[in-house]
Amino acid sequence: MKSGLLIVFLFSLLHLNAQSILGKWKTIDDETGEEKSIVNIYQKDGRIYGDIIELVNNKNPNPLCDLCRGKNKNEPIIGMTIINYMKKEEDIYEGGTILNPSNGKVYKCRLKLETPNKLQVRGYVAFFYKTQYWKRVN
Repeated sequence: MKSGLLIVFLFSLLHLNAQSILGKWKTIDDETGEEKSIVNIYQKDGRIYGDIIELVNNKNPNPLCDLCRGKNKNEPIIGMTIINYMKKEEDIYEGGTILNPSNGKVYKCRLKLETPNKLQVRGYVAFFYKTQYWKRVN
């Protein structure tokens, strides 16, 4: 009986590791719990990127990133690449950045698939971090 449970547990771990973070994700604000946007995560040249493809519950239909700097300054948030240059390292993705269009700041980023439908998104400044959990859009 114990060996059967162990096999099921190991299979579950292997299945989770085989899952992909690619696809559409609904972002959830970590402070308010409100849905904010839909981000499409994709792979290009061996790296992971994410673009905002839709805003949810937003009064302005096409807001600009007025707090952003550089190439994103005053650009439309819809269509903006907010996850950049992530690389898979075992069961996490790291080495890239994430942009928060609400404040225009860019953070070091780590992505980790918690379950097939729940993505942990963590932004870092030095050793301080903030975590959000995004839900997969089916």
